[in-house]
Amino acid sequence: MSETPSFTMSASAAARIVEIISAQPEPEGLALRVAVLAGGCNGFQYQFKLDRTKNDDDVLIQRDGATVYVDETSLDLLEGAELEFVDKLMGAHFTVTNPNAASACGCGTSFSLA
Repeated sequence: MSETPSFTMSASAAARIVEIISAQPEPEGLALRVAVLAGGCNGFQYQFKLDRTKNDDDVLIQRDGATVYVDETSLDLLEGAELEFVDKLMGAHFTVTNPNAASACGCGTSFSLA
């Protein structure tokens, strides 16, 4: 595996992860896990959850005090993608800008490959 992670996070995503984790009752050792699972309306869906367990096949992505865990299988589907946090009138949420996605659903959590 390369030294440089192929999946990155934006400054806004890093700031929001730090904010969310610092608001938890026991923030020590928490990270955001990003995974790609089979399912959703387009074939694959993103999963975001807080986790304090780093698995052997996890890759760590770090920025500005935030840590993200991504398993190697998900990382293959996230090649060249970026985790972002958007705060718009219709709501605030994490999203992934993924160049591998041939199409995505309106909710932004599901995608298909070409």
